[in-house]
Amino acid sequence: MDPVIERPLAALWKRYRGFRGRFVLAVVMSTVNKVADVVPELLIGAAVDVVVRGSDSFVGDLLGVESRHAQLGWLALINLVVWVVESASEYAADVLWRGLAQGIEHDLRVEAYDHAQHLHLGWHESRPQGSTLATLNDDVNQLERLLDLGLPAILQTALNVVLVGAVFAVASWELTLYAFLPIPVIVVGSLFFQKRLEPLYDRVRESVADLSGALGANLAGIATIKAFTAEDRERDRIATASAAYREANVAAIRSSAAFVPLVRMAILSGFTCTLLLGGWATLDGDLELGLYSVLVFMTQRLLWPLTTVAEVLDLYQRGRASTARILALLAEPVDVPAGTQALEKPVRGCVELRGVRSGYADGPDVLHDLDLVVPAGETHAIVGPTGAGKSSLLRLVLRFDDPRSGQVLLDGTDVRELDWDSLRGSMGYVAQDVYLFSGTVAENIAYGRPDATPAEVRAAAEAAAAAEFVERLPDGYDSWVGERGITLSGGQRQRIALARALLRDPAILVLDEATSAVDNETEAAIQQSLRRAGERCTTIVVAHRLSTVRHAHRIWVLDGGRVAEAGTHDELVAQGGAYAALWRVQTGEQ
Repeated sequence: MDPVIERPLAALWKRYRGFRGRFVLAVVMSTVNKVADVVPELLIGAAVDVVVRGSDSFVGDLLGVESRHAQLGWLALINLVVWVVESASEYAADVLWRGLAQGIEHDLRVEAYDHAQHLHLGWHESRPQGSTLATLNDDVNQLERLLDLGLPAILQTALNVVLVGAVFAVASWELTLYAFLPIPVIVVGSLFFQKRLEPLYDRVRESVADLSGALGANLAGIATIKAFTAEDRERDRIATASAAYREANVAAIRSSAAFVPLVRMAILSGFTCTLLLGGWATLDGDLELGLYSVLVFMTQRLLWPLTTVAEVLDLYQRGRASTARILALLAEPVDVPAGTQALEKPVRGCVELRGVRSGYADGPDVLHDLDLVVPAGETHAIVGPTGAGKSSLLRLVLRFDDPRSGQVLLDGTDVRELDWDSLRGSMGYVAQDVYLFSGTVAENIAYGRPDATPAEVRAAAEAAAAAEFVERLPDGYDSWVGERGITLSGGQRQRIALARALLRDPAILVLDEATSAVDNETEAAIQQSLRRAGERCTTIVVAHRLSTVRHAHRIWVLDGGRVAEAGTHDELVAQGGAYAALWRVQTGEQ
């Protein structure tokens, strides 16, 4: 196992050096608070000593005051000061610990999310979305609870043992031995339960990730569930995942709860020893009554907080497991890092693939020694049967993937050497599965250029044949678009996405089935828009509907990851090959 993941809290300490000052100050305030918290027990003993011994009391000797009334008055004043210090330090410690927890939670969530954004697209495609969401949300929240509640509790317990132990050591080594006998039992029991709880909470995290993934997938596919009357079946599937999460939690809680009776029995033995042995020593005159009162109260102060050890262990194990998952996400390598070279502006938009071999993950090659050139300013189409490698080619151009061998060049420069502004910043992209964000129509069109003016947004909508339907919406460009554009039709979403791409005034326009969800009239309008856009940029179009690409400067026909044919529409139809066969099928000639 990676040592960073094996010791997640130590790794967190090294990672966030900027929070160390606040952590140290929080520890100081907690220490002051615990010292002030222990003092009242000493004052009780001193008050008993005043009542029993009068002017010969410890307080009288210390202050040089003979009147017992005056001695008790001084004790009351000291108690007031202690109370103020305790209250102020508790407030300061609480604010510092919570601020520390919130600060680390914020920074870690943002860092983990930003890192996830830069991970290889295939990484996201190979794991359930719910698993990543659980890490960014649930796991970060569990760490926040550990920092907010768990660490202060651990510190307070440790300080309690040290401070009370010092009082016992001064009073009686024999009573110290008996009072502290339960602590090794509790420590050994804690270590035992810690080992037992660790795999149980790993299982809890896995279960909640599975449940989150199932819920997210089902909510995204709610229309399909309804269409196939699968509500009952999906309810049962979610119930099964939820039951697994519940059972994992119950198993962890059962083991954690079993620790409490062990702690109580240990406390009973320590308290009984102090009560009996200390009482006997006082009766025999070997121990002052006031000191005996202090030790009785201190025994409870020492041992009773240890009943919360199970809860603290619970927080610790949850926080540790969650931190390990977050750090595991941050440890994922960025397989497609940005280059450092910038292209000279304006970007011409010449795209070339040289001897490209590519595939998904560890699977077989999808593209085989592919050579392809798209000169600047031309419109080229990529067609072919399903599985021919069309989408794989676009992923290489956009650099969602890198080739296993060969090169992808933009204006003669390997795209692996280019920074993102030179590469993706010079491209406009319309995916087959259009994604719109929750927001207004104008905000979605301006997503690639947030500084665009309303006039530029409207011009882009007109260029994408979207202005007419947008202006018919209740609030026009200010109309709200639901998550994933659910309030719009498929064709409307594609036209919004095309407007979003055109607004960037890209050097290269990349279209993946951009007209697959539109009617014939809209397709004709979009084709006209694309022809106008193609006059000022390079356009690469993947299409199944050949009518969309018949006017392209060149059409590349892929089959089995290789170029089967290439030429204009008329040339390919005349050749009578694979393209001509597809054309005849789509025009009804065959």
